[in-house]
Amino acid sequence: MLYTLEISTTKRDEMKEITEEVRALVRKSGIQHGIAVVYCPHTTAGIAINENADPDVKHDVLLRLDEVYPWNHPKYRHIEGNTASHLKAITTGTSQTIIIHNGSLVLGRWQGIYFCEFDGPRMRQCHVKIIKTES
Repeated sequence: MLYTLEISTTKRDEMKEITEEVRALVRKSGIQHGIAVVYCPHTTAGIAINENADPDVKHDVLLRLDEVYPWNHPKYRHIEGNTASHLKAITTGTSQTIIIHNGSLVLGRWQGIYFCEFDGPRMRQCHVKIIKTES
């Protein structure tokens, strides 16, 4: 089953938690055992799994990514001027795979699924493929 989430971002750099949306899709699918692949079809955004208890973690991650990949670098050549967002997306990755067991996502106690925007604000999509497996 393939689902698409519509995601509205509000900042240039933003980590938007989508855990509950993915959980709702797993429930909707009715699949008890399988995997959920969360995929970002954009070159300036990504998908990450990380701590969702302390909001300062998101702040710190985005701060450090900005330090590693500054928005303006004198040697960037990409005409659109968003090279940093491409580099951040490559670092984050385009997808995450989460195990489904007994109808629930298998995530650690402090883990959440994030859509990572690096060139916003924009309207984005995120695809979730839920695949049934044997228990």
